[in-house]
Amino acid sequence: MSEVDLEAALKALASERRLQILEWLKDPVGNFPPQEHGDPLEHGACNLFIVEKLGVSQPAGSRHLKVLVDAGLIIATRRKGWTYYRRDEAAIALLVSHIATI
Repeated sequence: MSEVDLEAALKALASERRLQILEWLKDPVGNFPPQEHGDPLEHGACNLFIVEKLGVSQPAGSRHLKVLVDAGLIIATRRKGWTYYRRDEAAIALLVSHIATI
């Protein structure tokens, strides 16, 4: 993870809502309803379910998700017209390791 990525990741983590999304995505099956087109373990949770659970408008929810994607903490997958999000566990582990060395 580069220094620029570290800065983006730390900024992304500076939001309680984005931290909540990361927490929910640890267990997409347990935290979101069944999905028609995307496997929650392989593809993650549908953006619609994430935004609904956050209790924010679609644009606000999409912005939170974009910040997490841009920081490299979650991965977006398009499937049949929907976008699914899952944690990037390798990137999160690398971030944790990087922070531990500071």
